[in-house]
Amino acid sequence: MKLDIKICGLKTEGAIAAALDGGASHVGFIFFPKSPRNVEVETAARLRQAATGRAKAVAVTVDADDETLERIVEGLRPDMLQLHGRESPERLEELKARYGLPVMKAISVREARDLEAAAAYQDITDHLLLDAKPPAGAELPGGNGVPFDWALLASLDGKVDYMLSGGLNAANIGEALNTAKPRGIDVSSGVERAPGEKDPDLIRAFFSAVQTARGERE
Repeated sequence: MKLDIKICGLKTEGAIAAALDGGASHVGFIFFPKSPRNVEVETAARLRQAATGRAKAVAVTVDADDETLERIVEGLRPDMLQLHGRESPERLEELKARYGLPVMKAISVREARDLEAAAAYQDITDHLLLDAKPPAGAELPGGNGVPFDWALLASLDGKVDYMLSGGLNAANIGEALNTAKPRGIDVSSGVERAPGEKDPDLIRAFFSAVQTARGERE
């Protein structure tokens, strides 16, 4: 089964080159001023040119207003929107109708009952992103470098299409794939040398670890 791999929070040519060369199916650009991975629309638009025909460009926002979304969609022309805030199912329906783009909704997970929130979005969103719930006091809804208990996902219906996120890196991706068996994975802080600074060597190491883990599973 094909595994989607999204490298998120890209800001430099070297990082996006490493992601694409590794075989990323999705490249994510974050538009959230509080994040160290925040990028200007013009920069993201320039970087995404390299991904054309190779990977889907994902615009990641957090409770963005209409004006902000309009500027991002017009400037970046993304292949997909990722909503990482408290957006309601109605908001998803509204944005899908307005832009005609696939939408991925992030759900924060710490315990089994958090997965119940996914049910309200399941028939609306094109993909779910199951991410670790941020630590107390954290300003970022994602990219905090913390995992959650992947065994919780055993209770999910096998038909649920989701990407796994939260604290993934080259050291633990094998265990994550073995335990959760996701159809897609999303990594950001796990391939950084410092917050917001992607390391091409760590990106390459991550892809190598994924390949090794998948080979062992097969």
